[in-house]
Amino acid sequence: MTVAAIKEYTGRARDAVENFHGNQLLFIGWEDHLMFCAPFAFPFPPTMRFGDIVEKVLPGAYGYHPDWARIDWSKVAWIKSGVPWVPSFKHSLAENGLGHKDAIRFRTPGLAGIGGACS
Repeated sequence: MTVAAIKEYTGRARDAVENFHGNQLLFIGWEDHLMFCAPFAFPFPPTMRFGDIVEKVLPGAYGYHPDWARIDWSKVAWIKSGVPWVPSFKHSLAENGLGHKDAIRFRTPGLAGIGGACS
């Protein structure tokens, strides 16, 4: 069924970068691990080093999964907005080309959830 608006929508986006006090949202998801059904949204400063996210933030979000301790980070495949991507762990989010509301996912070869069930 077609819907016709009776007047133009004039609302402001509540998740605009201006509303995050110098931070930007970054969505991060772990492929083949549906124990986490959707990517997590994190507010990070654009100057934050990508390696600090992997080393200091992600363990708090994903670390209780049994596969976490077995990740070989040198073999992880990264995807940015649906395209294969190679981040620099020593550079900032901005230097890695990550902006407000970007989505990245990581795939861990050989690890496919609890008992290989993608859970």
